[in-house]
Amino acid sequence: MTDGFHPDFPDAGQGSAGPDRARVHRVRNADLSADTAQSTGMRRIEAISGKTVGSEHLWTGQTHVAPATASSDHHHGESETSIYVVAGHPRFVYHDGEGEVALDTEPGDYIYVPPFVPHREENPDPGEEAVVVISRTTQEAIVVNLPALHRLDGE
Repeated sequence: MTDGFHPDFPDAGQGSAGPDRARVHRVRNADLSADTAQSTGMRRIEAISGKTVGSEHLWTGQTHVAPATASSDHHHGESETSIYVVAGHPRFVYHDGEGEVALDTEPGDYIYVPPFVPHREENPDPGEEAVVVISRTTQEAIVVNLPALHRLDGE
């Protein structure tokens, strides 16, 4: 079977979705792009997105946080975010309405960030970069940088 043809789905590779939507895409490590939304203190690298493979509902990439660094406070709009810790011991900090909550992680851990939840990533380790793989439920990396983890008017 080539070019996206499958006998159970004779229209695969045709129609309004076009032929590109019916094929599997490979994105090589060398082809990852930092041309995506960024927050101070971290570096996001895009792999799967509307721009790179034509995805409609998914964004996947890597985030690198240098040793002894924290990102700016931010949220990802309507996106749900799934995070897999690859290397290091990043800390994920959010505000629960009463105060800051910090989740310390290690390689192999997963983190879920609901839509619109302000948070930041920290890397308290003075010698090792923290690396995570992130997937979001939007085709682009929505990043809204904030002055604080909670609204300044107290809401």
